[in-house]
Amino acid sequence: MTGAKRKKKSVLWSKMHMPHCEDFKQWCKRRLPILEWATHYNLKENLLPDTVSGIMLAVQQVTQGLAFAVLSSVHPMFGLYGSLFPAIIYAIFGMGRHVATGTFALTSLISANAVERLVPLNSQNLTTQSNTSVLGLSDFEMQRIGVAAAVSFLGGVIQVAMFVLQLGSATFLLTEPVISAMTTGAATHVVTSQVKYLLGMKMPYISGPLGFFYIYAYVFENIKSVRLEALLLSLLSIVVLVLVKELNEQFKRKIKVVLPIDLVLIIAASFTCYCTNMENTYGLEVVGHIPKGIPPPRAPPMNILSAVITEAFGVALVGYVASLALAQGSAKKFKYSVDDNQELLAHGLSNVIPSFFFCIPSAAAMGRTAVLYSTGAKTQVACLISCIFILIVIYAIGPLLYWLPMCVLASIIVVGLKGMLIQFRDLKKYWNVDKIDWGIWVSTYIFTICFAANVGLLFGVVCTIAIVIGRFPRAKTLSIKNMKEMEFKVKTEMDDETLQQVKIISINNPLVFLNVKKFHTDLMNIIQKENASNQPLDEISKCEQNTLLNSLSNGICNEEATHPCLNQKCSLILDCSGLTFYDYSGVSMLVEVSTDCKNKSVDVSLVHCTASLIKAMKYWGDLDSEKPIFFESVSAAISNIHLNKNLSKLSDHSEI
Repeated sequence: MTGAKRKKKSVLWSKMHMPHCEDFKQWCKRRLPILEWATHYNLKENLLPDTVSGIMLAVQQVTQGLAFAVLSSVHPMFGLYGSLFPAIIYAIFGMGRHVATGTFALTSLISANAVERLVPLNSQNLTTQSNTSVLGLSDFEMQRIGVAAAVSFLGGVIQVAMFVLQLGSATFLLTEPVISAMTTGAATHVVTSQVKYLLGMKMPYISGPLGFFYIYAYVFENIKSVRLEALLLSLLSIVVLVLVKELNEQFKRKIKVVLPIDLVLIIAASFTCYCTNMENTYGLEVVGHIPKGIPPPRAPPMNILSAVITEAFGVALVGYVASLALAQGSAKKFKYSVDDNQELLAHGLSNVIPSFFFCIPSAAAMGRTAVLYSTGAKTQVACLISCIFILIVIYAIGPLLYWLPMCVLASIIVVGLKGMLIQFRDLKKYWNVDKIDWGIWVSTYIFTICFAANVGLLFGVVCTIAIVIGRFPRAKTLSIKNMKEMEFKVKTEMDDETLQQVKIISINNPLVFLNVKKFHTDLMNIIQKENASNQPLDEISKCEQNTLLNSLSNGICNEEATHPCLNQKCSLILDCSGLTFYDYSGVSMLVEVSTDCKNKSVDVSLVHCTASLIKAMKYWGDLDSEKPIFFESVSAAISNIHLNKNLSKLSDHSEI
């Protein structure tokens, strides 16, 4: 017998500790989504649309990579790397089929704060101008990309840590008005940062609180230094970009391939600048030398991580929020699911690993997702195909972009942010739906432009939580149960008088510390409420007179006729089917209600209670064990009330 027990125990132990091959496969598919969709990839149906989408995406990745690298205050070539490596990592670990990770305006702007603070422009004259062994770049440029890579590395580490802690579910705090206001405010910051390039002005880097207003103050004070040639070229570029993009949008159903106006503009502007020698003749600022190839990997400077922790948190939060919104929108549009925590892992690794390859912080962008939508992309293969064309640019075409004017790049950035800037139209929607959300949007936007995107995001979340805490205790917690259906079930078993002495009340909200006092007040008011006149059970004309208990979406509010419970013992049935969750305060309040009702000669029955709620109430309070108070259904509770009444009548007769 002892041997059999040992054998049984050893078998159980091996089952608990030996990982099954099938479990390991499921884990790999969950953490490496590419294993799931790649095995079911349909070459015949998906390869052609994915290839077309990949080519169009590569055009946008290259143009945005150059532009957002400049926005991040590093050499434009590093933007090409930032368009390559994160896209490959996300294609392996990410779940969004129409999400293309790469350089992103908001994370680039946050990264620029650290770059300009730790390696300012005035230090360029102090550093040696000798070229380093990394693609012939100066020490100054390598120091700057080192800071940006450190921000990317630490931001990715924070995202991976959030994945380990399973904080992806905390995104319910990021409401639509907060995300919309934050991204709109950050887009306004990005446009402001490009004003100096659009106007061809020499301007010192301005950041910090109220830096948005200081930039425009500087522009108006030095308005005479504007270069007319740069201004005219910027206006022409913006008009051409907007016009062609609108035409592409209008006729996208009639034409299979839209015109890649960004690429056409870059080629045309570079060729024109080369032919007319605009750099020397008109003093236009150009991109400059772009080396060929990819340098060998190098770890980011770890000694400055503590100095960039603020920007790293901004990159981690802002980048993830913007990317998750796009992934969820894609999943909703094409009917598939996205795991919030897996997205944290994908974006975290898309920042950590590329930081070893001189990449700036990355995230998903609305413009790239729109390209994948419009060109009919099916899977992440489109992103992988775009990486092939980016490699061609890095090794062959990159040096030809020397003559590209900076004002044209700035124009591409500004027009690319159109999707974020037009979110101002959401204000009308919020005003008509909920004026509190309208106020949150406006205040979050103001905080974002006055301070920074991460500060605005934090303010919006705190403001939302504070408003929920303020509104939750005042929310209606109870409604009287519709008794029409119940009447037919029990009328044959008992008389109307018994039924009229029962109040069935449904709990419709979670019961937590925020609303337990309101719950107790509402319930006591219902118990103590006396009706002056009798009212038939099936009459609902006076339901609206109850100011505490309005009809909710889950049923009709019938305030049944009750006689004042002065000489007769009343019964109360609490339907807990709507009690989704509770805390210690909620359980203690339910026990207190049971005790108070007992002191007022009111029998209390609780129906549809979960096993955990029953266990918690029995553990917390000394409930009356002689009379059961927990029942599986309302019918069972009413039948018990009828049985107790008959027993009490029998006892009265026996005493007589």
